[in-house]
Amino acid sequence: MSQCIEITWTTGSVDEARRICRFLVQERLVACAQIIPWVESIYMWNNQLETSQECKVVMKTQLDHFHQIKESIIDNCTYDVPEITYSVISGGHDDYLSWVTESTPNVSTSQLVDESI
Repeated sequence: MSQCIEITWTTGSVDEARRICRFLVQERLVACAQIIPWVESIYMWNNQLETSQECKVVMKTQLDHFHQIKESIIDNCTYDVPEITYSVISGGHDDYLSWVTESTPNVSTSQLVDESI
C-alpha cells in the first residue's frame, strides 16, 4: 500500500477552501477534504501580534501527490505564506487507507490545469 498522508492547510475564506478543495478532489489528488469553517489563529506577522479567523482544511492523499497539491494551493490561494503541512498516517483502518489510495491514482502532471480552479 502507498504511503498515505494527512495534509492541513489554513485559509482566510470558506469560499477559497471550497474552490481549491473541489479542484483537488475532482483531479483525484486528494481522496477527501474536510473544511472546518472557523478557527481562531494567533501569530506574529511583521513583528505584530495578529489574531485572525481562518478556515482549517484537512485532506487525505498519498505522499506522492504532496508537491502537486502544495503548488496548486500556493498558486490559487490569497495568503502570501500559506500554512501547508503534512503528517504521515502510520496506521488506521486498512479499508479506509485502501480507499484513499484507490481514490488518488497517480496522475500525469500534464493532465493538471490549475487555471480551471
